[in-house]
Amino acid sequence: MRTFDNNVVSIVGMPCSDLEFSHEVFGEGFYNLKLRIPRLSEHVDILPITISERLLVDFEVKEEKLIRIEGQLRSYNKIINGNNRLILTIFAREISEEQEENVSNPNQIFLDGFVCKEPVYRTTPFGREITDMLVAVNRPYRKSDYIPCIAWGRNARYSEKMKIGDRIKIWGRIQSREYQKKIDEETVVKKTAYEVSISKMDVMPEENNRTDVD
Repeated sequence: MRTFDNNVVSIVGMPCSDLEFSHEVFGEGFYNLKLRIPRLSEHVDILPITISERLLVDFEVKEEKLIRIEGQLRSYNKIINGNNRLILTIFAREISEEQEENVSNPNQIFLDGFVCKEPVYRTTPFGREITDMLVAVNRPYRKSDYIPCIAWGRNARYSEKMKIGDRIKIWGRIQSREYQKKIDEETVVKKTAYEVSISKMDVMPEENNRTDVD
């Protein structure tokens, strides 16, 4: 497997924030951007993007401009108010302008990683079955990205039985989800979570002798 084949993201959407300087690594500047991506339903996903200044030399980012981002879903830890928080962002490797008629699926991700936390099965108030998983995807230089994933229906029932260390391939989309968090008796703040919604999953039989799942 090549270095980046285990974490592949392709999204198409319109900018819904200004470019904001994030950080610098070895003299290379990186910027943050939010991209608005419609679902088949009336909902939209607002996803965070990290872009190198080198990709922006000959490319102008502006509202109402449909752009395609090819890259990876990355994670890092950040201390916020004394608490360690997992932050997700789509790290852009390529950026280009896109035509709407060429877009069939504007939100795609493929991951090949390992279950690194005991899966948690639950049902929603409407009776939908969900299993929450945390998947570790290896990166060069002994680093890993830790990606929250959600399985539905029969995939949820199957993944509930998976064990830490099981290798899994995932196809799906990246979604944003707003929720409210109670800070104290009088304060409730709105937050956004990002996760991978699984449409297909294969468990690697050579790693754990389990059956493939579509």
